[in-house]
Amino acid sequence: MKVQELDKFKLPKNFRGRNAFIVQLWWLVQSLLFRTSPQFLYGYRRFLLRFFGAKIGEKVIIRPTVKITYPWKISIGDNSWIGDDVDLYSLGEIEIGKNVVISQKSYLCTGSHDYKNSEFPIYAKKIKIEDECWIATDVFIAPGVHIKKGTLVGARSSVYSDLKSNKIYIGNPAKEIKDRV
Repeated sequence: MKVQELDKFKLPKNFRGRNAFIVQLWWLVQSLLFRTSPQFLYGYRRFLLRFFGAKIGEKVIIRPTVKITYPWKISIGDNSWIGDDVDLYSLGEIEIGKNVVISQKSYLCTGSHDYKNSEFPIYAKKIKIEDECWIATDVFIAPGVHIKKGTLVGARSSVYSDLKSNKIYIGNPAKEIKDRV
């Protein structure tokens, strides 16, 4: 028995959420217009994301080096900051609340494959980060994770399960270390 037969892989119907033309157009716009925009043009990047269906709040700061797979699956609340080289791998929805900081080089991953099935089917699960959270530098967040209000995740941590509100977590996997006061 083979454990992985990639020739049998099938992308689920409507998995990307838009037709192939729109997907390719976004990737082109992201490469040529979004990533090359001057650092201070936050409103311009918000406009581009909204044009492609993202729900972006007021005064959101998104750096030009942010990578977003499918903007129509993204929602970001007012006054949130998305840092340099953050990857929003939005095969599934990503919901980011108000006053949230996602620091540089963090990776929010909404999709993976079922390794138990030899056809290696792909799946997506929503990531939700509630208001007033701080995701420090180089944090990995796995598919399906819900991080509750006011939580801080320390640098280089990996989050594989839901986190309680107003706590500080660090490590791989992220473990609660104390209250966030």
